Amino acid sequence: MNRFRSLVLAVGACAAINGYGQQTPMEPMPEHHEHKPATPSKSLVVTVSGKAATLSLADLQAMPQRTLTVHNGHSNVDETYTGVGLSDLLEKYGMTLKGDGAQKIYHSYVRAEGTDNYWVLYSAAELEFGLHIGDAVVALSVDGKPLGADGDFKMVSADEKRPARWVRNLKSLTVVTVP
Repeated sequence: MNRFRSLVLAVGACAAINGYGQQTPMEPMPEHHEHKPATPSKSLVVTVSGKAATLSLADLQAMPQRTLTVHNGHSNVDETYTGVGLSDLLEKYGMTLKGDGAQKIYHSYVRAEGTDNYWVLYSAAELEFGLHIGDAVVALSVDGKPLGADGDFKMVSADEKRPARWVRNLKSLTVVTVP
């Protein structure tokens, strides 16, 4: 038996012994979720291939808008967000499936960070509307109103069972391409 196969079998056995991969019931979410105080976001820095652009609320309002209705597990309500599709925004800065751009998208990830320094990662491919069933937006409003305490920008994804990868007071989106 070769070493690779032995390693795979050993990892599988350890996982089985430790119960990895078994379905466990989710703990109920609290009815109210507290956020750390944060400075409201007033601009968004988008960095692709080392080139940064600073965008204002007016800049994003001038772009085509998408609307997502999602369930917010923290507040246990459905919310409707309107904003710029992430794939549209990234395409504006060269992340596109056109030409040989697909290879770049498959080898890239996006770091979304808020003013409270909370950050999350997304695969660039999961943000690409032409590749992925779900959608993600840089939200500018919720239920037809400004985001309020969530600043001018909020990262929202329709694919999340819980909004753990949503980023309120979004201040930056950084695309990193791995060679």
